[in-house]
Amino acid sequence: MNSIKNRVQLIGHLGAKPEVKVLTGGKKVAKFTMATNETYKNQKGEKVTDTCWHNLVAWGSTATILEKYLDKGHEIAVEGRLTSRNYTDKEGGKRYITEIVVNEILMLDKKK
Repeated sequence: MNSIKNRVQLIGHLGAKPEVKVLTGGKKVAKFTMATNETYKNQKGEKVTDTCWHNLVAWGSTATILEKYLDKGHEIAVEGRLTSRNYTDKEGGKRYITEIVVNEILMLDKKK
């Protein structure tokens, strides 16, 4: 049962080209957003699409793949874990963020 604790799997489209940084020591980190859509019919029978945006972060070779091959709009599948953190912004306010730390990525777009 340990293998399903804190596990997230999503399929969606990138909101922008991943922002990749090389940290001190040479380790790469990529931050990006991904949109997932849910479509349903409301009480009037109209088709409604809800879009949910997710913050994601990838490290090392996964960050390199994102930097090299992916851009805004590409469809991907990711598997990772949910994490939360907080920080103090420039105005001194405390901010909270929830992210998905990506372990695996699968590119779903057809090759052009």
